[in-house]
Amino acid sequence: MFKTFKNDFPASIVVFFVALPLCLGIALASDAPPLSGLIAGIIGGVIVGTLSGSKIGVSGPAAGLAAIVAVAIAELGSFEAFLLAVVLAGVIQILFGVLRFGVIGYFFPNSVIVGMLTGIGIFIILKQIPHLFGYDAAANGDSTFVALFNMFKSISIGPLIIGAIGLAIIMLWDKVLGPKHKIFKLVQGPIVAVLVCTILKLIFDNTSLEITGSQLVRVPVAESLSEYAGFLSFPDFSYLSNPAIYTVAFTIALVASLETLLSVEATDKLDPEKNITPTNRELFAQGIGNMASGLIGGLPITQVIVRSSANVQSNAKSKMSAIIHGFLLLIAVISIPILLNHIPNAVLASVLIIVGYKLAKPALFKKFWDRGWTQFLPFIITVVVIVGKDLLWGIFTGLTIGIFVVLLKSFQNSMFLHKKESADKHIVKMVLAEEVTFLNKAAVQQALNDIPKDSAIEIDIRKTKYLDYDVIEILEDFSIHAKIKNINIVVKSERGVFENPTSFIDLMKLEKNEAHIAVE
Repeated sequence: MFKTFKNDFPASIVVFFVALPLCLGIALASDAPPLSGLIAGIIGGVIVGTLSGSKIGVSGPAAGLAAIVAVAIAELGSFEAFLLAVVLAGVIQILFGVLRFGVIGYFFPNSVIVGMLTGIGIFIILKQIPHLFGYDAAANGDSTFVALFNMFKSISIGPLIIGAIGLAIIMLWDKVLGPKHKIFKLVQGPIVAVLVCTILKLIFDNTSLEITGSQLVRVPVAESLSEYAGFLSFPDFSYLSNPAIYTVAFTIALVASLETLLSVEATDKLDPEKNITPTNRELFAQGIGNMASGLIGGLPITQVIVRSSANVQSNAKSKMSAIIHGFLLLIAVISIPILLNHIPNAVLASVLIIVGYKLAKPALFKKFWDRGWTQFLPFIITVVVIVGKDLLWGIFTGLTIGIFVVLLKSFQNSMFLHKKESADKHIVKMVLAEEVTFLNKAAVQQALNDIPKDSAIEIDIRKTKYLDYDVIEILEDFSIHAKIKNINIVVKSERGVFENPTSFIDLMKLEKNEAHIAVE
């Protein structure tokens, strides 16, 4: 790792500046102490970064868990009780890793996973809007929708100006400046927004626009290093007899694992060197990280695509970048807490609203609508139930609908995956069934992963009437890795034989059964 230090150190600085506002903002969105977000960022970098098998993945507190954390803290009635749930979630993730559950993401349809992230995005937006108006819902004990109503009764102009400027800076950076020059991608919009708005806050001091109290970040300030130990929170093990703890722990473990596996998949696609992260080891590393975070007062941790993509864009070469960024967060907590306490919550809310928007873009709704009812129905039901009730209900309701769709399709077509090797061991023949759904993802993925280098595969889709979009994505990704492993791909279809197709999606659209292929 030290051989690539010249690349990793500059990348770690970029990731640090991306992570700092997000750690504080996610703690804000979670109705948790700001220090808990920073602790999670430190542990995600130093501990998870050390144990992970990912070279460029970066872990820390995730926006996707903010909804769970906020609801869990309120329901359990104690932050210390919630920390116990985080510790237990870590234990469950370690078991996931040991039991080789790294493939669990393949058993959730893409429509439900994207619906989960979209619902979380909407939840984050709704929860942060009151902070733009200077209204602290947590301090007033208001639920999300009650806070949206009450915030109009106590509008503060200072936070409103700060929030609007924060939003404008981030959107300008993303849409206008970012595409024009590399420097605007290295220096991220959120950190610029935080710096500018913190300076504005200082200018507003002692004026009618002054921002004070619960409208600001509140990180504890110590006079000596030894005093920091007194700022840490610890899990309350007396709650082990409370059944609600185990429900929260399982929810955190499941969602954190899914979000991590999604991020691993996305990060591996971004990796210029096309490294493949061992998913079981990643779950084990995340479990250790969550145990450590919960034991000293931190939020739950996942691998995070925003920080990971910044790491890739900054040309990181090894996991030393993630580890160093964790130490930089630790140094910031110790050395500049007074400066951090001048950051307005309104600018952190603007950062999170953009994060929420990116999770819940309107284009996603059109995209799933265009794919047909088998994709749109699980997606939209997952979104509605998450926003209207809670995350776990949303996931399992969407999954139930997804299973119903599969059963309906299975009633019409048989479903199996057949793989065989020819007399020449260097050629693998794979015949796809009439019905190939998301439940076949793991089997298809494993079969493709087992194909050795410098070989050939013949994929027969002549009998396939329904090929799930999730499986098409796996074939699409395999075609990229096949070039690296020197694997020749031949596809037999009713329209002819295609060698090394450039796009499986386009190929499927050519088939005469296009109406039954899930790529509309």
